[in-house]
Amino acid sequence: MSSGVPSEGTPEDPNTPAETLPAIDEELVIGDVWSGQPVNFALVTTGDLQFVAYFDANRQMMVARRTLGSADWQFAALPSVLGWDSHNHLAMALDSAGNIHVSGNMHDVPLIYFRTTRPLDIQSFVQVTTMVGNSELSCTYPEFFTGPGGDLVFSYRDGSRGNGNTIFNAYSAQAGAWRRLLDSPLTNGEGLRNTYPVGPVLGPDGFWHLVWVWRDSADAATNHDLSYARSRDLISWEAADGRPLTVPITLADSDIVDPVPAGGGTINNNTKIGFDAQGRPLVAYHKYDAAGSTQLYNARFEGGSWAVHQTSSWSYRWQFGGFGTIVFEVEVEPARLQADGSLTQNWYHAQYGGRRAFRLDPDTLAAAAEIAPPLPYPTELDQPRAITPGMVVRWQRDGGSRPSSGIEYLLRWETLESNRDLPRDVIPPPTPLVLYAFRQQLAPRQ
Repeated sequence: MSSGVPSEGTPEDPNTPAETLPAIDEELVIGDVWSGQPVNFALVTTGDLQFVAYFDANRQMMVARRTLGSADWQFAALPSVLGWDSHNHLAMALDSAGNIHVSGNMHDVPLIYFRTTRPLDIQSFVQVTTMVGNSELSCTYPEFFTGPGGDLVFSYRDGSRGNGNTIFNAYSAQAGAWRRLLDSPLTNGEGLRNTYPVGPVLGPDGFWHLVWVWRDSADAATNHDLSYARSRDLISWEAADGRPLTVPITLADSDIVDPVPAGGGTINNNTKIGFDAQGRPLVAYHKYDAAGSTQLYNARFEGGSWAVHQTSSWSYRWQFGGFGTIVFEVEVEPARLQADGSLTQNWYHAQYGGRRAFRLDPDTLAAAAEIAPPLPYPTELDQPRAITPGMVVRWQRDGGSRPSSGIEYLLRWETLESNRDLPRDVIPPPTPLVLYAFRQQLAPRQ
């Protein structure tokens, strides 16, 4: 099916610019993993060490460690077992002292969190049942990242779908203790709704950028009002025009990027932040157009207000709603500035060719051409190898410091799609969890 935009020139076209293609530098099996439904894993590279957090073939939470260049892994089992909930992803990070922090397997349950007592030693993990002592009985969506002052920051949702708040904690490696980064939650649904934040993402302008949708209930169709905030220190927040935002941020005080109504075709966790050549944030999302079709949009703050730009011209409506983890028919990625100065945007559409990409007009943000998606791995690796019908390839990027050697590390494994977080009668065989190292090389002219 056509996406309604012209395609790029073929490789045989002499006017096609030279491009790079990824080559496999290393392929290393870590072990077999659960494949009954998808759950995000974690990969962290730091110095000459590499750490992986995952659920093994028996659904046991595991951490593996190796030295770069070695094929030998050390393993540590953590006392947590995965159920059928695809919300229960894993998050992992290292603090400035080298201790490892792991959290996950949580969806509206008490905090599940582990950290090592000896730097870089996965055999020294202990379970820590509390961070600061309150708002830790209904946790979801754990994330670790390094904050402006170098402290490790932990974000999560306290509460449930339709009634939850975003919490930030900060960890002092010197004191070995967590504290609340803010005196209150970052956002407050006032008992009527909750936010689904994506970010914060550190931009080229020195700000941390955050976007979210509000959701009124467990029904995914009730997402609405795409919102934005930015901060230099993760404590004081402001709108895109510099207006201070009172924390906790409520719906009434939000910087609304696009007032998409409930039932308007936007969904949580499918809003992304990219940046254009001027360093301005680009907010990517989807919603229904005037004709009722699902379209990809990019919003940018222009001339003192948010300008909403329709990027795609599809003629299909992804009608979604209900409860449990939903299989996305449309996935959006942030717009990315390429080395040649162009702006591209990867996407997935079940009805329009699977994984594809647009080259964007930098002024209108409309799709100027449909192209093969710039990927860090060879496209053939997106084809499942398992014989079980319905298997899908899963990828996890490296969340650690990227080596200077030009190598990019990713995890690859295969699972069935989500099943609305319900058990399956037939469980597929485990699949291998593979660590790949990719190196970009100049593509030969045809």
